[in-house]
Amino acid sequence: MKKYFVIGNPINHSLSPKLHNYWLKENNIDAIYDKKKIDKKDLQTIISEVKEKKIKGINVTVPFKKAVIPYLDKLSPEAEQTQSVNTIILNDDNLIGHNTDISGFINAIRGLNYNIDGKKVFILGAGGVVPSIIFALNKMNVSEIIISNRTRQRADDLKSQFKIINVIDWGNIPKFDMIINATSLGLNNETINFNFSDVGDNKLFYDVIYNPRETSFLKEGKKLGNQSENGKLMFVYQALEAFKLWHGIEPKINNETLKLLEND
Repeated sequence: MKKYFVIGNPINHSLSPKLHNYWLKENNIDAIYDKKKIDKKDLQTIISEVKEKKIKGINVTVPFKKAVIPYLDKLSPEAEQTQSVNTIILNDDNLIGHNTDISGFINAIRGLNYNIDGKKVFILGAGGVVPSIIFALNKMNVSEIIISNRTRQRADDLKSQFKIINVIDWGNIPKFDMIINATSLGLNNETINFNFSDVGDNKLFYDVIYNPRETSFLKEGKKLGNQSENGKLMFVYQALEAFKLWHGIEPKINNETLKLLEND
C-alpha cells in the first residue's frame, strides 16, 4: 500500500487526511494518507524516504514550505518563483517540489464570484502561504498589495523577493478592499487585536485558516457588515492539484466533499 503524508508543526488542525483518504477510496487507489508532526531536524530524514520510495508523496505545511527546498532536486516554476513548496513528488528519481497553493487561492477566489481586479489587498502575515498569495494576487491584477507582520523584518525580507508589495508596521490599518489573515492567529481561537470599526463595509475578510471554520477575525468582519470567507476552498483546490500530480486523476469536488470537511 502506497503511503502519503502531510508534514508540519502544528499539524493537528489539518483535514488533509480526511480529504485525501476520501478521494483515494472514491478512485479505488490502494493508498493511505496520514499527518505527521515533525521538527526541522526531521526534514531530511522524511524527505529521503520519498527518494527511497518508502513514501510516495508529501504535502508540506507551516513552517516548512521554504525549509524543505534544500533537500529537493528540482522545483516547478511556481515553487521556484515563490520559494515555497507544499507538494513533493518523485519523478525519474528526482525529488520535485511543487506549489499548488497558488492555483488553490486563485480558484477559491474565483469561486466566490468576487471581482478582485484593481482591488487593494491588505495581508496580515509574511510566512507560510503568503508568497503564494502575493504571486496569485499579482496574476489576478490587483492594484496594490500591502503586508504587515508582527516581526517587521520578515515582511521586509518578503519585499526583497516581491518588489511590488508595500510593507507597513503591525497595528496600522491602511485603506483596503480585501484583507487576508495569513497568520496562525485564530487556529486556537486567538484574536487579532486590531480595531476594524473604521474600515467601512463591502470589504472581503478572508482567512486562510479553515479549521476552526469561523475565526474571531471572520466574526469581526461579518459583524461590521462585510463578506467573510475562510480558507476551506483554497485548501480543497490546492489538495486537488496535489492529488492530480500524484495520481494523474482529477478528483471530484461536490457538496459531499465539502460536507466532509465541516467541523466534527
